[in-house]
Formats: sequence, C-alpha cells, structure tokens
Amino acid sequence: MTQTILIGAPVDEGQRRPGCVMGPAAYRVAGLVAAIRDLGHGVEDWGDLTLPELAPVTCANPAVHSLAETLGWTELLRDRVDDALSRGSLPITLGGDHSLALGSVAGAAAFARRQDRPLFLLWLDAHSDFHTPMTTVSGNLHGTPVAYIAGRNGFDAFPPFPAPIPAERICLYGIRSVDPAEHAALLKHDIAINDMRVLDERGIVAPLREFLAVVQAAGGMLHVSLDVDFLDPSIAPAVGTTVPGGTTFREAHLVMELLHESGLVTSLDLVELNPFLDERGKTAKLMVDLVGSLMGRKVFDRPTRSY
Repeated sequence: MTQTILIGAPVDEGQRRPGCVMGPAAYRVAGLVAAIRDLGHGVEDWGDLTLPELAPVTCANPAVHSLAETLGWTELLRDRVDDALSRGSLPITLGGDHSLALGSVAGAAAFARRQDRPLFLLWLDAHSDFHTPMTTVSGNLHGTPVAYIAGRNGFDAFPPFPAPIPAERICLYGIRSVDPAEHAALLKHDIAINDMRVLDERGIVAPLREFLAVVQAAGGMLHVSLDVDFLDPSIAPAVGTTVPGGTTFREAHLVMELLHESGLVTSLDLVELNPFLDERGKTAKLMVDLVGSLMGRKVFDRPTRSY
C-alpha cells in the first residue's frame, strides 16, 4: 500500500487564460480520493495552498508577468512536497498550471539530495517548457520549469534549484510543440526528447522502458509531471494549450500502467486542467482514471459504461 498526500495548487499565474485555479477542486469532484482509496492506498488531503503576502520583484524581460506570484508558489510548493516526501508519502500536486513544477520538483530535489539519491524527471507534455524568464516571448512562466530544473541561467529572481537535474536524467515524452529558442537550447543539452515522431516510429513502450531502466539501475527517485496536453485534445479538451496529435486513451493508460509496474514513481504533478474548457468533466475524469492506472488499476478492471 502507498500512502499518498494530495496538495492543492490553484496556480493560475503561469499563463494568461484563467481557469486553472479551479483544477484542484475539479479533481476532487471527479473522485480522485475514492479512485486511490478503492485501490487499497491511503490518502491524506492537505487542501489547497494559498499565497502569503508577496514582496515586489522585477524582471529584465518586460514580457514576464506574475513573477512575484510565481515565486511565492515556487517556495510554498517546494516546502510542501519536501514535507510530504519526508513523511514517506507520495505527494500528488493538483494544479494549476505547469509553473507549479518550479516548486514541486524543487521539493523533490531537496528531499532526494538529503537522501543522497539521484532524482529523475519524466515530463509528459506537448511542450518542452525549456524557456527561461529571459528567453520567453509570451512571458508565461509555465513554459520555464524544465529549464529551471536543468540549471539553465536566467533564473536570478528564483531561489537556486536545490540540485539541478543532469540532462541525462530528464526525459521529455510526447513533445510536439517547441519554440525556436527552446529548440536551440535543447540541442546544447543531452536531454532525452521522445517527441511524437519518435513514439510513432518506436512505439509507446520501448523509449519509456529504456528510461525507467536507467532510473532503476541508479536507484533513483522519479518525479512524473503530467500535463493535460500530453493527451490528444479530442479526448482531453480542458486545457488552454491544445496541440493536435497527442496520446490516445489507450496509449496514456499504457504509460501509467508501465509506471506502476516499475514501482519507481515517488512524486506526481497533475497540471494545466482548466475546467472552464471541459465538457461535462470528461477531462478531469480521464486524468483521475489515469491516476488509477498509475496506482495499480488494470485495463480489465474497468466497468462497461452506458452513456
């Protein structure tokens, strides 16, 4: 049995389309707690975090917005995820936009450093999120977490990342939208980029199993960051950054089942759910279903439904 801790992160400031603030509530309404408990795991819900009073901060890039708020969320989430891991639990951070990973992965990295264990990152996303505050044109900081995690320059306003994750420990999986500045920077780093072309040619399973084998051999911890836009928008419309050609229902569940079978996942993000864009909660329900697969539910356990 795994003890899980839910951490609500109603983060809406990493991008400009309002709605992600409702994400944590939507996961709860969609039955996340019951889905985990029904599989025999413990669940503790720590509720939603709230920002403290913020200090003013500036950025040399005038496009960047909501920097003070993003810094506040980063510090809060770093502490809470670290606390959850320190209790021997698996923290699930309920977002909220993907800028929350600036803090959630930092918390996992701080804990891993104290345990003297390597931390690995599996980024399930349509985007590489490899901008820095200095290179972003949109100014949306949800496009920067992987760069921060990998130790890129340009994050002077942020607390130093506890232990930057080396490129060979990062796997971008399902990528299909990369800006030119990100592409140029990625070419200088040895990050595993399993874009949809790779997955179409090699299949869903082989690249993931290869990465998990590396994590296993290193005795590593694994943080998984799951963005709604990893999924094809035809099955998961509740996201403001849709990119056609994402993973199918079956492919996404296979990824989750492989992660469960590996036994390697130590922390998880669920991000970019915008319930305002959803269709009768179907995206929230699908994400909850995927967590079920990650926690041990098998495909043949699923009931037949009538709509």
